[in-house]
Amino acid sequence: MQRLRTNLILASLMTLFAGISAHADTIFFATLTNSQENPPVTPTTSTGAPRPVSFGHATFILNDAQTALSLTVTIFNIDVTGSQTADTFDNLLAAHIHAPAPPGMNAGVRWGFFGAPDNDNNPDNLVIAPFTNGQIGGVFSSIWNQTEGNNTTLTAQLPSILAGLSYINFHTTQFGGGEIRGQIQPVPEPTTLILLGTGLAGAALRQRKKRKNGGVE
Repeated sequence: MQRLRTNLILASLMTLFAGISAHADTIFFATLTNSQENPPVTPTTSTGAPRPVSFGHATFILNDAQTALSLTVTIFNIDVTGSQTADTFDNLLAAHIHAPAPPGMNAGVRWGFFGAPDNDNNPDNLVIAPFTNGQIGGVFSSIWNQTEGNNTTLTAQLPSILAGLSYINFHTTQFGGGEIRGQIQPVPEPTTLILLGTGLAGAALRQRKKRKNGGVE
């Protein structure tokens, strides 16, 4: 599972790197995990049994005019339709962007795009592509337009977003306060991005070697 998550993050970053020089838009990313929730959470079924770890990754593009923030989020092991699993604890209830908050701190909803509050309404840009073939989760895409917001606007929240003081949060039946969460961070400049990708790949290799050696590196 760790290898899968590392590969997904690395693939997302390399895809972003390929297009960075093509436009002047500002690009952000987020890695969504249970451990970033405050407090951290451990998903279970309604009977208390363990269930597959939920996680996700997101990319965001702020247009050059700073009037629209496009997002694409892929989440895993959260039921996005209510029928991907028989249990209800993993059912998705809502998805929001929150601000202002540094990592580990909580903040109010500034823009909701699934469930309540629904602020994706001027216009409604949300598209959901649930996984099929027995997979749990799906891909969300939408646009936070300039005048949308939960008693606020994108324009008013831009200082927090640009400063890394916002996060994306997916809420479930089991965890109404949030099951997976990720801090929204600017994509590093190209050299740092390559080093970051190399570091992720190296960490994955070290974890594999450690498991093969019985926990010893």
